[in-house]
Amino acid sequence: MLMGEHAVLFGEPALACALDVRLTVSLRPRQDRQVHIDSALGQYRGSLDELTPMPALAFVLAVIERYRAHLQTGIELSIHSGFSHTVGLGSSAAVTAATTAALAAHTGQDTEPEALFATALAAVHQVQNGRGSGTDLAASIYGGVIGYELSPAQVRPLSGLPPIALYYSGYKMKTPDVLALVEAKAARQPALYSGLYRLMGQTSRAAEQAVQEQNWNTLGELMNLYQGLMDALGVCDATLANMVYRLRAEPGVRGAKISGSGLGDCVLVLGQVSPEQPWECIPVSVSATGVEIRYETN
Repeated sequence: MLMGEHAVLFGEPALACALDVRLTVSLRPRQDRQVHIDSALGQYRGSLDELTPMPALAFVLAVIERYRAHLQTGIELSIHSGFSHTVGLGSSAAVTAATTAALAAHTGQDTEPEALFATALAAVHQVQNGRGSGTDLAASIYGGVIGYELSPAQVRPLSGLPPIALYYSGYKMKTPDVLALVEAKAARQPALYSGLYRLMGQTSRAAEQAVQEQNWNTLGELMNLYQGLMDALGVCDATLANMVYRLRAEPGVRGAKISGSGLGDCVLVLGQVSPEQPWECIPVSVSATGVEIRYETN
């Protein structure tokens, strides 16, 4: 997430980007009706005719469920990630996007981005009881930087590829838990929180224009502004605030803000940072391409 966290759930635009760190889902058909899944999150063995719930692989199983009617035999899925599942970075969205693309290709269904996104978003909503904006999912599928709105779903690919870096705080809180905390606060001050979401939306719209024009100085200023709004929302703790201000003090940094729902995970930096930082740096750049489908024959 570049911009639009939280506010996107209330009809405001968001910006997100695909990263050059990839997650791969490999699919092989089986001769029986078994489904085997191998990943760092766990091993799954079960029947295609009756998928057994497994929370760690809930998104993968939800996608299989949506293509089950088109599967003639069981399948083997092998999931490999270029980054740790302990770091957010839209890993749930990435595995959902990749699994959707693999199953769509295997079953001969539509693999255009619009079709993949619709199916993958339905799977996410199935797992999360209708919640989740789909912003990171759209970025995983389309690639590059996108502008996004939730209802009705709109994806706007943008031309600019900003220079970014990510620093991991060392911990993260699950997005649904953060949303629940914000909802509780908003219930006590509904008018003020509604105003915050509108300001966030205005900031995201201006940031979308800055990305399109590749105006990184303006984008950095808008990132700093959005960070202040995230703080007002109540999702910036002392560790994240310290990281943001220390990183902004770097001469090559144009802006720094929380990336994601907050209360942990990563701080996003626009620009160049010296290597002498006390936090884990996740070396990334914006990937111009999103989900890719490749076919192999033995």
